[in-house]
Amino acid sequence: MIAGMRRYEVIVIGGGHAGCEAARACARMGLETAMVTMNLDLIAQMSCNPAIGGIAKGHLVREVDALGGVMGEVADEVGIQFRLLNTSRGPAVWSPRAQCDKKQYRIRMRERLEREPNLRIVQAEVAAFLMTELGGGRRRVDGVKLRDGRDLAAGAVIVTTGTFLNGLAHVGQTTYSCGRNGEPPAVLLGDQLRSSGLQWARLKTGTPPRLDGRTIDFSRFERQEGDACPTPFSFLTGRIDREQVCCFIGYTTGDTKALIQEAIGRSPLYSGQIEGVGPRYCPSIEDKFVKFPDKDRHQIFLEPEGLDTNEIYVNGMSTSMPVDVQAAMIASVPGLERAEMIRPGYAIEYDAVDPRELSHALEVRRIEDLFLAGQINGTSGYEEAACQGLLAGINAARKVQGRDPVVLARTAGYCGILVDDLVTKGADEPYRMFTSRAEFRLHLRIDNADERLTKIGREVGLVCDRRWVVFEEKQRQKHAVAALLARTRVNPEIVGELARPGDRPAMDVWLRRPEARIDTIRAWIERSMGVPLVEGVLATVETEIKYGGYLQQQQRQVERLRSSERRPIPSGFVYREVPGLSREIREKLERVAPVNLGQAARIPGVTPAAIAVLDVYLSLNSTR
Repeated sequence: MIAGMRRYEVIVIGGGHAGCEAARACARMGLETAMVTMNLDLIAQMSCNPAIGGIAKGHLVREVDALGGVMGEVADEVGIQFRLLNTSRGPAVWSPRAQCDKKQYRIRMRERLEREPNLRIVQAEVAAFLMTELGGGRRRVDGVKLRDGRDLAAGAVIVTTGTFLNGLAHVGQTTYSCGRNGEPPAVLLGDQLRSSGLQWARLKTGTPPRLDGRTIDFSRFERQEGDACPTPFSFLTGRIDREQVCCFIGYTTGDTKALIQEAIGRSPLYSGQIEGVGPRYCPSIEDKFVKFPDKDRHQIFLEPEGLDTNEIYVNGMSTSMPVDVQAAMIASVPGLERAEMIRPGYAIEYDAVDPRELSHALEVRRIEDLFLAGQINGTSGYEEAACQGLLAGINAARKVQGRDPVVLARTAGYCGILVDDLVTKGADEPYRMFTSRAEFRLHLRIDNADERLTKIGREVGLVCDRRWVVFEEKQRQKHAVAALLARTRVNPEIVGELARPGDRPAMDVWLRRPEARIDTIRAWIERSMGVPLVEGVLATVETEIKYGGYLQQQQRQVERLRSSERRPIPSGFVYREVPGLSREIREKLERVAPVNLGQAARIPGVTPAAIAVLDVYLSLNSTR
C-alpha cells in the first residue's frame, strides 16, 4: 500500500440497487466502507419502471428484508400503489408489487445510507483496479484507482456497475455511449475487465417512452386500482394506510402493428445493429409483433412515476425504434392520440461477466477479494440486483473479517436459487427470477421468509434489535394461535353459519376445509390472544394448516436434496481420473468446478448417469 493512501475495509463500485445493499450491509457489519458512484444525486435510481416486486421478484424483496436488507423498507415508505399478485392461485406464488415514487425512493435510500456511521459515499469514476499478482494465473485486488488520480486501498472490492460497463444506447440508427440515458459509461473499468481473462458477454436491455400525463385521455383506459389492504414488503411495516394512485390498462391496435411492421427494417434489433442478447421474458414491442404475428394487439399499462410529476411510464411498450416511429406508435393507441413524449424509449448494450467465473460467495475465483453483484453478473431487475448486492456485501465483509462465507442453499430461499443458477448454469440472456425456478415453491413463501432467513441475518450482524423483537414475537404468536386452534372446538359463536349441525371438530381441522378462512375468525383469535397480532402471523398459520400434508412431503424432498448437497467435491478435483465420464462432461465439470454433487447435477448437459459414476467414485475414494 502506498504511504498516505486512503484505506477502506470494503469498497463498493456503483450506487444502484445492488450497490446500496452491498454498501449498507458492509457498514452495518462494522466495516469501514466506501461506495464510489459517478453521481451522488442518482443513487438508487429507478432507470426503468419505478416499481418494486412482482411475480417471484416480490419473494426476493421479502427475503432481502428478512436478512436485514433495506429495499423493502424503502418501498413501503414510498409506494404509491400496492397490489398482491397471483391471489387466485395458492400462497406459494403470491407476490407483492408496489408502484413507487421514483424521486422519493432515491431520496429515502440515500438518507438511509448517509445515516450509516461506517459508510462514506465518494463521487468519482473508478478507472482501474489495483492488483497484485499471486502466481499460477491468480491475482488479488488491493483497491481502486479513480479517474481523478486518487488511489483507494481496500481489503475487498465489490463491483455493482449495472449497465455502465461499455454501455451503448440505441434509438433507431442513432447510437451513443452511456451507462443510463444521459449518464456517461464506465469505459476504462470495462476495458480492464475485458482484458482480465474473464469470460464475458454482451447483453441488452431496454425501456419504453415516458409520456406527459396531462396530454393523456385516461377515460379511454381501464382503471387498475391498488389493494384495499396493501401487503407490505418489510416485516417491520405494520400497515400501509396511505391513499393510493390508480394505474391504467390499455391496448395497442392494428395500426400499431402496421406501423411496426412497416418500419421494422429501421429497428436496431432487426437491422443487426444490436449485438447483445436481450431478455426473453421482457421483449420490446417490436419483438412482440414479430414473434407473435397472429396477435393484433398487446396490453400496455400506464403507470405514474411519482406524486409530484406528470411523467407516465408506458409499461409493455419497451422499444428502440426511431423517435418518429415511437411517436406514431404512441398516437395509434386510443387515448394517446395527443400524448406528448417526454423521453423516447431506448435499448442499451453493456458488458457482463459470465457468472460461472464466480463462487457461490459471488467472489471471482481467479481474482481474490473481488466480488461482483447485479447486472454485471447477467441478471435483470432491481430485485435480482438487490439480492446479489446484499449477499456480496455479507461475504465481502466476512472475507475481510477472516470468516467463512454465507452461502444460501436452494432450499433456503429464492436468493439461494438465483446465485446457484448463475454460478452453475451461467446467463446466456439477462436472468430473471420466476417461481418456476424453485423446486419447493410451497416451502419458499413470502409469509415465512423471516423464518427461513432472519436468524442468518442476525448471526452476520444485519438484523437489528427491533427487527429481532418483531421476529420473535411473530414466532411466539404463531405457535400460540396454532395451539389455540388445536384445543378449541368449532361452535356457531366462533364460525357463525359455517358451523355444521352436530359437527364439532377442532378449529385447526375445520380450517383445512375449502370454505374455511382464518380471516372469518380473526376477531375471535385477537380477543383470545389479548394482544395485537403481528402482521402476517395469521396467513402463516393458515397456510401451514391448510397445506400441512404437502409441506411435510416437500420437507422430505428438501432433506433428500440436502443429502446430495452434503456430498462435497474437493477443490481442485481432477475429473479426468474418473473412469466413465465423457470428454464433454469432464469439460463442463471443470468449467464450473461444482462444490458438491447437487450442484454438479444441475450443470446443463451433465447426465444422471455421469452423476452416479461421480457419486460412486467419490464414495470409494472417501474410504481410502
